[in-house]
Amino acid sequence: MMARKTKKTGISGRFGARYGVTIRKRIRDVEREKVKKHLCPSCNHKAVKRVDTGIWRCRKCGTTFAGGAYRPMGSRSFRRTTQEPVLEKPDEEAEEE
Repeated sequence: MMARKTKKTGISGRFGARYGVTIRKRIRDVEREKVKKHLCPSCNHKAVKRVDTGIWRCRKCGTTFAGGAYRPMGSRSFRRTTQEPVLEKPDEEAEEE
């Protein structure tokens, strides 16, 4: 029976004994975060996957948005465009009439 080579290191096991433990663990955590499914900011399903660096797409509703390189982070510009428009206060002239 062969032993599993990447039991503790996971995806960063490809580096072997190079680069040091701390850096390999950091890379492992970042890459796990990158490949897992995230919540969609528009439909709230766990179906967002990374398309390319900083580009994320929901597989359920098809929404494509910009985010972080390794996490979608729900970019502020996307949140602003999906919120309801802010209603302006009526002018003082309209109140006088």
